[in-house]
Amino acid sequence: MDLDFVGFGLIRIEGQDYDFDVLIEEGQVAKRKKKRSQPYRERYGHTPLSADEPIPWGGGRLVVGTGADGQLPIMPAVYREAERRGIEILAMPTEDACRLLRKEPRPRVFAVLHVTC
Repeated sequence: MDLDFVGFGLIRIEGQDYDFDVLIEEGQVAKRKKKRSQPYRERYGHTPLSADEPIPWGGGRLVVGTGADGQLPIMPAVYREAERRGIEILAMPTEDACRLLRKEPRPRVFAVLHVTC
């Protein structure tokens, strides 16, 4: 899949620019809906990835781009849910996540990509 971390706050997927967090499920891109995770913001100092929000669980591996500086917190419940489903989570800065996902065919890409911090 063609993915590039252009810089803080911007990623390019298949030639389209995104300045917001995205979900990729079987190569289909959608805006991350983090409203259900916002109540945890004060506890984490940032809106974390929580099991309360939609997560693309469809593949055997979920890649989480944790932002330019790797600051996106991932709540323990997300790891528990992944384990329950038999899904491996690979969490890394978004630039590294994009580099990793570039090698994958579009239908095999399941990811959450944070574009800022």
